[in-house]
Amino acid sequence: MSASEIASRHFAAAIAEAKTSGQDSDGVCRALLGLVVNKYLETRSVGDVQSELHFLADNCDPDTDFAFMRP
Repeated sequence: MSASEIASRHFAAAIAEAKTSGQDSDGVCRALLGLVVNKYLETRSVGDVQSELHFLADNCDPDTDFAFMRP
């Protein structure tokens, strides 16, 4: 099983549990993002984590190609 498959399975379970508990999915996503950032900071510099987050934020539009992609 790939890392992506593991993460997807656990993410889906967290969202499902939030729904059955009456929690907002945005709150769960924020909490999970905070956990990911804290885990990153155990082994990566603040600047490196910021770069990772900036890259994801800059490229989160699913209708836009990454700057390094060619048609």
